[in-house]
Amino acid sequence: MSLTVKRLNSLDNISSTEWNRLSDGGNPFVLYEYLHGLEKYDCLSDQGWIPCHFVVSSGNQLVGAIPLYLKTNSYGEFVFDWAWADAYERAGGKYYPKLVSTIPFAPVIGPRLLADPEFDRKAEIKTLLLKSVIEFIESSGISSFHALFIEEPDQEAFVQEKLLQRLTCQFHWFNPGYRDFQDFLDGMTSKKRKQIKRERRQVQENHIEIEVLSGDQINEEQWHFFYQFYCSTFYRRWGNPRLTLDFFHSLSDTLPKSTLLVLARHEKNYVAGAFSMLGRDTVFGRHWGCSEQFPYLHFELCYYQTIEFCIQNRLKKVDAGVQGEHKLSRGFSPIGAVSYHWIRHPGFRDAIEDYLNRETREIQWNIDALKQHLPYKSKN
Repeated sequence: MSLTVKRLNSLDNISSTEWNRLSDGGNPFVLYEYLHGLEKYDCLSDQGWIPCHFVVSSGNQLVGAIPLYLKTNSYGEFVFDWAWADAYERAGGKYYPKLVSTIPFAPVIGPRLLADPEFDRKAEIKTLLLKSVIEFIESSGISSFHALFIEEPDQEAFVQEKLLQRLTCQFHWFNPGYRDFQDFLDGMTSKKRKQIKRERRQVQENHIEIEVLSGDQINEEQWHFFYQFYCSTFYRRWGNPRLTLDFFHSLSDTLPKSTLLVLARHEKNYVAGAFSMLGRDTVFGRHWGCSEQFPYLHFELCYYQTIEFCIQNRLKKVDAGVQGEHKLSRGFSPIGAVSYHWIRHPGFRDAIEDYLNRETREIQWNIDALKQHLPYKSKN
């Protein structure tokens, strides 16, 4: 049966069952409940994200999809192309809108070319999705297409279509099978082990109480306090918050087992919180905020509590996202994250390709150098 491609400006007309059949469920950010929640609870429209998803059908059955957005800016992507946009427009072009396949506001590695695992033409579906996106760009005059933080099984399809590859650095913590948090500490150098113990002890001495809550345990009051903390971080650093309180509320109902909230109390008052999403084998640390400053509380909630949760639940890793070399001394390792880019203008594409060749060497050198400073005992 032939495959047909359709473009959608929302997920309203697709059921969660249809969409979720396209993934193995291991990554919560590509689930219908998460992506549709962003649309439904007004997280996108005022931030320059316009849904433009492509889906593939075989007869009446949905068999493939790519989460896709028209972007009128480059906020919330974490693969920075502001300089590209500036150069393109100074040369007389119009860089925006562009097409982006990623999870809005979440620099998480994951699947982007979704294909029904029970359908025997998965490679064909992925190729068709990419070709359809490129044809749409060429026919509409859009400047470029950017697919960000692509997991390894999808990478071959992007390479085959000759998209330009870009390397960025992320920080992940890996669990080889620690028995408990102390077992993790025992593998570190004495200096770093003492540092972490000192930081955690300081939190305890400040009489901070920690609550670790899954989605179905989080009540409206707790979401309210966390949202205040989340907003305060954005107002202080980046401007308007990206996600809405209604969106966070919805996760308790739609993805309760994929949602994790760590809250801190001081003298019975909530003073800080950290929000994560849970995959099949990964804790994805995402947002943090506080109303009062306490030494090392950020490290406790965002790193040590998620590491401890990961160990207790026998998960494989904590994904702490981009930036922050201070994560190294807390046990996180630098890894390369890959994105792909298709530039319509051939001259601009050549210039970007030359830039990426040089940038990739520098990023890889930096990753290799950072790996020399991991806090673990030498195995030699």
